[in-house]
Amino acid sequence: MSRRFDCADPAQREEGINHAVSAIRMGQLIVLPTDTVYGVGADAFDRNAVTDLLLAKGRGRDMPPPVLVGSVRAGEALIDDLGHYGRDLIAEFWPGALTLVCRATPTLNWDLGETKGTVAVRMPLHPVALEILRETGPLAVSSANMSGNPAATTADDAQKQLGSAIEVYLDGGPTEGPMASTIIDLTGDVPRLLRAGAIPVDKIREITGVIEDPPEPEPDPEEPTDEAEAQAETAEAPAETADARAETSEAPAETAEAPAETSEAPAETAEAPAETAEAPAETAEVRAESAEARAASAEARARSAEERAKAAEARAASAEARAESAEAPAETAAREQ
Repeated sequence: MSRRFDCADPAQREEGINHAVSAIRMGQLIVLPTDTVYGVGADAFDRNAVTDLLLAKGRGRDMPPPVLVGSVRAGEALIDDLGHYGRDLIAEFWPGALTLVCRATPTLNWDLGETKGTVAVRMPLHPVALEILRETGPLAVSSANMSGNPAATTADDAQKQLGSAIEVYLDGGPTEGPMASTIIDLTGDVPRLLRAGAIPVDKIREITGVIEDPPEPEPDPEEPTDEAEAQAETAEAPAETADARAETSEAPAETAEAPAETSEAPAETAEAPAETAEAPAETAEVRAESAEARAASAEARARSAEERAKAAEARAASAEARAESAEAPAETAAREQ
């Protein structure tokens, strides 16, 4: 029988997170709030749990779930190649509503489905989600809804759709959805927009300079939850290449197709105020950590520029020395003649 916990109550929140972590470790499914919509999560390295997640949603292996992480380091460990802009995008927008589709580390012992060697990764900006992720490690997370239905923005909505397939429901109140995460494909030479979302494309372009437009979008009734379905973030839909994502109709920017269901749960919305005083504090702390990470990244880039300049000077000096050395024998030969 499913258990549900109200995260607005500090005692229930702590108990619920403990139960959720235990459920994940036992290969069971949980529903958790994120900064976009509610997600259904499973241990990313437990192939049976991932299979159960896909079955619970009524989707196949051709629509692999994205992966949520609790830290930048955890995300980078899953990625083989961040491309030219990955680190800068992470420094600027993580934690937050940006999903990155990258080449996956080839040695990972997991099976998310037909990913074609890629993975869609995101670090959410939600205190409950981050607390769980830091305990469990990476989770395969897809929007908490049956495939083809709007993504859940409340715990009630998620429970109506997924029922007893879920071991633990964590009620964090209404999410900021139905706007999904923005999905960027970094597997090519030029960043490619797979789905417009919560982070404006202009903000992304400030970092990358150029973004390749996606193919003609087709509206999808299922808002890819987090990043999770974007791969499709893996909405987020498929964590695959651009072609695979076109197959999963979740890749296009779907955004606001899940609002209709929110009107069905007005009572719960009233009862689920902002998640206790702790949640905002934690969120502020997460933002502060993100700001520090961005500052550190900027310093690192500055140091790197200085080092490149010094290296260029050294190479120039070395070339000059070699030129002088080459002239010396010629002068000697001239004098001897």
